[in-house]
This record gives sequence, C-alpha cells and structure tokens, in this order.
Amino acid sequence: MKKQFLATVVLGSFASLAHAQSSVTLYGIVDEGLNYNSNMSGKGSYAQQSGVMSGSRWGLRGNEDLGGGLKTVFVLENGFDASTGKFAQGGLLFGRQAYVGISTPLGTATLGRQYDVNTDFVGPFEAGASWAGNIGAHPGDLDGLNNSFRTNNALKFKSVNFEGFTFGLLYSLGGVAGDATRNQVWSAAIGYANGPLVLAAGYLNVRNPNVSYFGNSTSGTPSPTTANTSYPIYSGFLSARAYRVASTGGTYTFGPALIGFTYSNVAFENLGDLSSGPDPTGYRGSVHFNNAEVNFQYTVTPALIAGVAYDLTKSSSIEGNIGTNDGAIYRQGMLGLDYFLSSRTDVYLLGVYQKASGTDSRGVTAVASINNQSSPSSNDHQAVVRIGLRHKF
Repeated sequence: MKKQFLATVVLGSFASLAHAQSSVTLYGIVDEGLNYNSNMSGKGSYAQQSGVMSGSRWGLRGNEDLGGGLKTVFVLENGFDASTGKFAQGGLLFGRQAYVGISTPLGTATLGRQYDVNTDFVGPFEAGASWAGNIGAHPGDLDGLNNSFRTNNALKFKSVNFEGFTFGLLYSLGGVAGDATRNQVWSAAIGYANGPLVLAAGYLNVRNPNVSYFGNSTSGTPSPTTANTSYPIYSGFLSARAYRVASTGGTYTFGPALIGFTYSNVAFENLGDLSSGPDPTGYRGSVHFNNAEVNFQYTVTPALIAGVAYDLTKSSSIEGNIGTNDGAIYRQGMLGLDYFLSSRTDVYLLGVYQKASGTDSRGVTAVASINNQSSPSSNDHQAVVRIGLRHKF
C-alpha cells in the first residue's frame, strides 16, 4: 500500500512538472459593425460587415519548454465571418495561420502557412494595421502590408532583439516538380527601435503571384486561367511572372502623439505569361506602383485614440494590345476614433474616402475601390463610414 501511494505521488509530480513546462492558449477576436458605402456598383448601401478593425478569428497558441533555452511553439488560427458564421480565407479551416516551430535564444524558426516578414516588419506602420482598419489599407492592399495574403509551405526565421535591431527571413517552396523557382516566395526584413523611434524595411519576391500569393486562400486548387483578385487597381496585371515589393516605414512618438509613414514600390514583372494568369489586355513588360502614406495618431485620453492619414498610389505606364496605358492615381484619406470600454472591448468609428483618376489595370477609366468592399464604385470616388464593436478574448 505504501509503495502504491509513493508511485502515485511520483507520477503525479511528473505530470505536474510536464504541465508546468507546456501551455496551450485559446484566443480570439470578434469584430462586427455596420457600414455605409456611398457607391457600390452605382448605388449607396448599408451593410453589416465582420472583421474590419481586426479580422474575426479564434486560435490555439502553445509552447513546450524543451530545456536549454529551446521551446516548441505552434499556432493554429481560424478566420471567420461573424455576420454569417462562415469560414473566411476561402473556406480554409486554419486559413489565417497554421505553423509549428522551435524558439531558440537567437530567434524562432517556424514552418507552415504564415505571413511574410515584409508584412510583419513594415505592416504595423500602416494606419490600417492600427486604428484605420482594413478599409483603410492601401488600395487593394496592393503591397500586402495589411495582412490580406499568406504564404503556404513557408520556412520562416525571426530573430530576437540585438541592441535594438531585429531581422527576419522567409522562404516558401513552390512544390512544382522539375521547376524549383515556380510559385517560389521569399522575403527579408530588418527593424530598429530606439526609444520613441521605430523603423523597418523589407523586401518580398513572389513567382507566379496570381496562383502562389493572391490565389492561395482557397480549399481548392488556384487556376492560372482565373484572376484571383477582383481589385481593378491591379487585377489586369495577374499574368505577371513575378511580383515584388520593396517597402519601408517608421513611427516617432512624442508624448501622446505618434506620427508614422510607409513607402512601398510594387512591381508586376514580365507580364503576358498565360501560365501565371489571364492577360485580357495583352500587356507586355513590367508595371510599377509607388505608394506613400503619412499618418498621425493622438491619445486623447487613456481610453480614446484619434487618427488621421493620407495615402497616395500611382502606377506607371504600360504597353498592351490597346496601346499605351498611362496609369492611374489613387488618393485616399482616413479618419478614425477608437474608444476602449475595457482592456478587451472597444467601439470605433471609421471614415475612408478615395478618389481615382487615369486608366486602371483593366485598360478603362479608373474607378475608386476601397479595400475590403464587395464591389468598386461606378465612378471615380467612393466613401465608406463604419461603426464597429470589437472584443478580444
């Protein structure tokens, strides 16, 4: 009897130790609200929409202490539409993130479906990543800084902080037999923080982006015969053999105020590759976008944040079967108020206005197209006003 009691105590101690060395956390966000869109395919509309300030989600995050400064880490994160209960990200169960890896004293290496490091490092400086929501993202989130796109089959490393410096690397295998570069994705980024000043720069390079990047939020197989984005800003350029983004951003905090900026140069290169995507206008060569944003945030009280931002997007000219496309310009302004009822619940009010001019990627007169709206405007301007409620758990 004494031996049985001793064995029970010892085994119980080991179980308690194992429990203490590992953890799993259930977390999530539910973001729901009402929108007014001034022109959606020619008509004003009111609609309920989920996941604007933050994408609605639930996830599991865990780690196990392996000893010697090593830990196993994992994240499984599902996106959903709180308005309907449906899965987001094209119906994928863990469409937002799904990865496992090892944390070391030098950094963390992970494998799975993840965000690229250009998004990780530069994305937080965009107003849409903080107080403006995804309707305040750059038009069509053309530079990927607003977490619209994920990378499958990715190996990623993010360093710890070295005297204010951090860096990250990502490489994704294309998975095409006999062609190691097809559907390949890689990115690199570096960050620096010193008191009130925070800076970052990053680079993203994607092969066959219509399928490997814009088209990977689906439970099916993306097809190069289909345009896997509907934004008129760049949907006509999806026959690109390569897509690259070079970006930089930063913030400076003084008292209750914060001023920030982002700049990105986006290129759709070697257009006309029908094995990558459709090319209805017969474009040739490469087209470039320059995007610049400046934003300002002010903490009115510990519970109230106000923000204002301006973004400018300009595309270069490109030759096609319809002649020379001289490009388009998109000007966008954003306003926001965010009031925290508690540390986990806030209500917010957002306003976004966009004005377009020139010729868009489809070779027609450019129309306004605010991000994360089901349809573009029928003319050159569009406004969205949203009131929302967000709860984190």
